[in-house]
Amino acid sequence: MRTDRLRRHFILGLAASPLAGLCLGTAQASAKGSGPTILVLGDSLSAEYGLARGTGWVALLEKRLADEKVAATVVNASVSGDTTSGGRARLPALLDKHKPAVVVIELGGNDALRGLPMKNTQDNLSAMAQAAQKAGAKVLLVGMQVPPNYGSDYARRFAAAFGEVARQHQTALVPFLLEGVANGPDATALFQPDRIHPNAQAHPIMLGNVWPALRKLLR
Repeated sequence: MRTDRLRRHFILGLAASPLAGLCLGTAQASAKGSGPTILVLGDSLSAEYGLARGTGWVALLEKRLADEKVAATVVNASVSGDTTSGGRARLPALLDKHKPAVVVIELGGNDALRGLPMKNTQDNLSAMAQAAQKAGAKVLLVGMQVPPNYGSDYARRFAAAFGEVARQHQTALVPFLLEGVANGPDATALFQPDRIHPNAQAHPIMLGNVWPALRKLLR
């Protein structure tokens, strides 16, 4: 029950502070400037909401790439409060500007919060995957889940939507970004005081969920 409450508070707060990611409204690139470009298109989970700069999973990704001696430039185009519709609208210009080799799509939680039709969410995810592939990029789709209080059928279909898009477009998939965080044995210790957003201790776990699938796309 306690874990379910944490997951509920989390999903309800994804869009609570749409201005929190404004500083990332203009995509931020790592300073390395070499190798393929990884474009991260996400919401507050990827925009370092409530965190010290450099402690979010995307920033930790840059450090991981350096440690693994993988030459790559990371562009973080994440904006707190963004939806799949917003990401879909922003993506063409980002593809044109950055010409990424890999696009990481981490969106969808705010769609659930706002009660948007699931078909719209799935269509937007599909359109983003297709646009990225058409531009020559590999795609990593990062899934989200909602707690059972949304209704067990809705929760099941929402989680399955990411897998369906991944199968349709043959993209890589991370089923649940917050695996081991929102559903971990000590979830309360991994969230900020608002009990909504993961804290700095959670972000290495989040990167650990993303890294294996992303590393394969860089080979």
